Amino acid sequence: MGGGDSAGRLVRPFALTGGRTRPSRADFTLIATVTAVDPPPDTATRPQPEHTRILRLCAEPVAVAELAARLDLPVSVVVILLCDLLEAGRITVRPPRPVSRTAPDLDLLQKVRDGLGRL
Repeated sequence: MGGGDSAGRLVRPFALTGGRTRPSRADFTLIATVTAVDPPPDTATRPQPEHTRILRLCAEPVAVAELAARLDLPVSVVVILLCDLLEAGRITVRPPRPVSRTAPDLDLLQKVRDGLGRL
């Protein structure tokens, strides 16, 4: 009877997002870092259980991909839920640090090569 679990699993993400299939923002990549912030004092609406789980997991900075894995949800669903939290002021998102496009440190590479040669 595992098919029932599978069918329920397919419907659940749709229900979690209220039928939304696309995020409202483009801030989130797989390696963007998300961190929960203290709730604003005038929070009138209670977050959904999934939002609460996300906030708990984001007490320390966590990557979007890791968050999706911990929640056992598709990344697309997690991103939609993160958009809700960002718009409510409950999380901050930090893009990944850009990789330097300058030439690699040739001195460091030479030292690594020399060290490997001595092995």
